[in-house]
Amino acid sequence: MEGNKRWVALTAVAPVAWGANYFVTHAFLPADHPLYGAALRALPAGLVLLALCRRRPRGAWWGRSAVLGLLNVSVFFVLVFAASQLLPTSVASTVMAVSPLAMMLAAWLLMAERPGSAHLAGAAIGLGGVCLMLLGGEDGISVPGVLVSAAAVLVSSFGHILAKRWNTGTGTGTGMTGTAEAAGAGVLASTAWQLTAGGLLLLPVAVAVEGAPPPVSPSALLAFCYVALVATALAFSVWFAGLRRLPAGTVGLIGLLNPVTGVLLGTAVAGEVLTGRQLGGLALVLAGVALGRPTAGTRPDRRLPAGTPAAPGPHPGLRSGPGPSRST
Repeated sequence: MEGNKRWVALTAVAPVAWGANYFVTHAFLPADHPLYGAALRALPAGLVLLALCRRRPRGAWWGRSAVLGLLNVSVFFVLVFAASQLLPTSVASTVMAVSPLAMMLAAWLLMAERPGSAHLAGAAIGLGGVCLMLLGGEDGISVPGVLVSAAAVLVSSFGHILAKRWNTGTGTGTGMTGTAEAAGAGVLASTAWQLTAGGLLLLPVAVAVEGAPPPVSPSALLAFCYVALVATALAFSVWFAGLRRLPAGTVGLIGLLNPVTGVLLGTAVAGEVLTGRQLGGLALVLAGVALGRPTAGTRPDRRLPAGTPAAPGPHPGLRSGPGPSRST
């Protein structure tokens, strides 16, 4: 149980960083260059993690890294960048709170991981809070912005569960489970690969569509550093580590801290108005997170493939590979 709490706390770093990312993107990054914005978020983060893990993909992971990079990075980052510019910070982050339901459905379909009643109840309560928060704002809501955010939810939920499936070897098919090549790539390495792949996919598209890179002011440069290093490299590493060790339903509900952070930052820093109805919705969102937290009977998801050695150290999900050796 104590180990579960540590993993919950570590995983919570990601949605808090992502909630702050909406404000940083909206306030400091150039609004008319979403492709460059996404590429400059992904590629530096991927290269930093690649330097840390010092591993390159092998076998099936070349294709898997490209697929995950397309879903979790290329498409998702562009959609999030656009949503951050089309919507107020509080609304943009709040729409993402439907992700617990989407992640539970994806985990059920891809991994036969049936959501528990507490997870479903927490997701329903959190979604009710999201509706209150969306309906309680004083500013008009951009329908295209909401649709873009919803598309980001669907893409990321599918991509995150696919990453969990491939990293744990669950449901990978006959003859693949149990091999170090097919599973057990390690959270740090697989995160580095998909971020690098996604950034490399975005860069030529950005050059072709948006032309020359946008001028970057000192404040924008600092914002890009936060977006790439904190909201991407760090956040995605701890998020996928949590997905490896906790049920998808629990991790999805932890993601509700994303809109909470976005709403509070939008109110405290950006001067956005928080109404009484939105405060009630915020309370429901927090209640949904609390309802889905691990209990004494909840065990972390440790369905590692046969033959994969136990991870050393206090944070095994962040190790660079399935064993002590590294390939360069």
